Amino acid sequence: MSNRLANETSPYLRQHADNPVDWYPWGEEAFRRAREEDKPVLLSIGYSSCHWCHVMERECFEDPEIARLMNENFVCIKVDREERPDVDAVYMQAVQAMTGSGGWPLTVFLTPDGEPFFGGTYFPPEDRHGLPGFPRVLMAIADAYRRQREQVVGQARQLTAHLQRLASLRSAPEPLTTDILQEAYQGVQSQFDPQFGGFGPAPKFPQPLVWEFVLRYHARSGDPRALAMVETTLQAMARGGIRDHLGGGFHRYSTDRYWLVPHFEKMLYDNALLARLYLHAYQATGRPDYRQTLEDTIGYLLTEMRLPEGAFASAQDADSEGVEGKYYLWTWQEVMDALGPDLGRAFCLVYGIAPEGNWEGRNVLHLATPPEEAARQLDTDPAALEGLLAEGCRKLLSLRRQRVPPERDDKVLVAWNGLALGALAEAAAVLGRDDWRRAAEECARFLLAELVRQGRLMHTWKDGVAKVPAYLDDYACLVTGLLSLHEATFDPRWLEGALRLARQMVDLFWDGREEAFFDTAADHERLVVRPRDLLDNAYPCGSSEAARALLLLATVTGDHALADVATRALRGVRELMARAPLGTGNWLCALDFYLSTPREIAVVGDPAAAETRRLLEVVYRGYLPNKVVVGLRPAAPAPPGFPLLEGKEALGGRPTVYVCQNFACRQPTGDPESLAALLRES
Repeated sequence: MSNRLANETSPYLRQHADNPVDWYPWGEEAFRRAREEDKPVLLSIGYSSCHWCHVMERECFEDPEIARLMNENFVCIKVDREERPDVDAVYMQAVQAMTGSGGWPLTVFLTPDGEPFFGGTYFPPEDRHGLPGFPRVLMAIADAYRRQREQVVGQARQLTAHLQRLASLRSAPEPLTTDILQEAYQGVQSQFDPQFGGFGPAPKFPQPLVWEFVLRYHARSGDPRALAMVETTLQAMARGGIRDHLGGGFHRYSTDRYWLVPHFEKMLYDNALLARLYLHAYQATGRPDYRQTLEDTIGYLLTEMRLPEGAFASAQDADSEGVEGKYYLWTWQEVMDALGPDLGRAFCLVYGIAPEGNWEGRNVLHLATPPEEAARQLDTDPAALEGLLAEGCRKLLSLRRQRVPPERDDKVLVAWNGLALGALAEAAAVLGRDDWRRAAEECARFLLAELVRQGRLMHTWKDGVAKVPAYLDDYACLVTGLLSLHEATFDPRWLEGALRLARQMVDLFWDGREEAFFDTAADHERLVVRPRDLLDNAYPCGSSEAARALLLLATVTGDHALADVATRALRGVRELMARAPLGTGNWLCALDFYLSTPREIAVVGDPAAAETRRLLEVVYRGYLPNKVVVGLRPAAPAPPGFPLLEGKEALGGRPTVYVCQNFACRQPTGDPESLAALLRES
């Protein structure tokens, strides 16, 4: 018999609907029962593509005896961390404070008032590998709550007070200077793995936000070591098994130092941010392999993650048929049978496929031998070999699609869709891809139509239902995505929509007294702590993306109030940026923009016309991170509130570009060579 989770929209919660555990979704009903029955709350948090969440479900939550212990002694709540990041943030911070580490599944024990007093992550069904069995943990917690209530409640209140103090970081009076960028860069250098790229031993995460900062630092300083670090990492990831060489896109992280064996889940945010990073690396270097990686990654998003409505799903699972990575792995014999002896031999040489396998008897595809070196070893023409390898990839991909695929979490999250929208639109503008531009427009139209209710943005959508008021990162990522979409289309509604959402974001999430953004709106459901995440992890925190969005908008509107809020937000993390650069990559990108004099580029013309396109190719030919681009179609009125577009016209009826700084513009031009000279001078 199903429990209450059968009525939820979250795929993760629905996965637990047939557990014998008497699960509640997060809400007042569960806490009311806990108070009435005087029971502690067992809060379990995870997400649909989390491998160890599935393991704990199979081992513990599907076990009738363990479920009986849970039901008799606790009120049990299951939360999808992607649907309720505020709940996850508060209780993850609590577990990290108690244990020094965190992760998912997250298991937390609360008083009926929601205050945490004990927690951990994965617990096995019996004692093993130094971990206590979950039944033993359940009985010990239940006994402590009955017999030592005063100590338990006191500990919960102390921990809650500690969490409230952590959320009170204030703006620093010291000025923001380039010294912070220099110190942060040195911190990145000190942790870099010069042999294999990335940071540290294992596991290794892509960290695209950090590499965006380092690429910016190279553009600012000209330091060749910065570019070398970026290139070492991007080439290693593109060659490694963390990249899906058949279907495109990247897996979550590498379990080893070499980027060979990934944790096989695929996340929308990783692929959106990595697509943008490889695009910027292509602009900075002109390397065609970076462009190919970008195109493969966007191809994956459009093929595997795009929903019929135009938005993007959240994730693909690591497991299929209950086995991690099964969908992606190959035996040597499977490849040889599919490709035949000649193509099979070449394919196995290039992609590192061996009879003994490279992981648990099977093979993770990776570029073990560069194609040009393989052509030399095989005594064949390199171009002919490239064609054969492409044919081999097509054949294996076709075979792979006959397997049972990993589950896809097809709920729509606004923040992650904002990142995907931004990457798609920016890549469309740079590479002149109308198909990508159209996909970005469809995504934006869906988000603004289906995830706005009574003038307020919502956080998530599934099966026609939009729910949960939006968080700070939802607003911020959608604002920057819409700005990129305007740049690709010259459509004023995206520019106006971005400004409208940004002003609403400040009204809802900025606390002028604390001089800080909070992750939940002032009228959001109150938790024991109002969450405020300041670290950029796998994707940007709401505060850093909000600061970046406001700086961009202030540049095109001249609205000093927006710039002031962004500046005060940056000052609040001044010391954090210098001390912890691996956790503040997006903050550092925003600071780099703040410390620059951005190029303000206004283009008047039809973005689809050949003449306009030639001018835009000059704008996008190189890597210019600190710029804003706005566009106006011929004879269209400038939207009110955007002085960068006011008074701009197509001179002589031809596409015209205005290059400005601080709203002071140079001589407008419609000549690509003159435009290139203007950009070099500015």
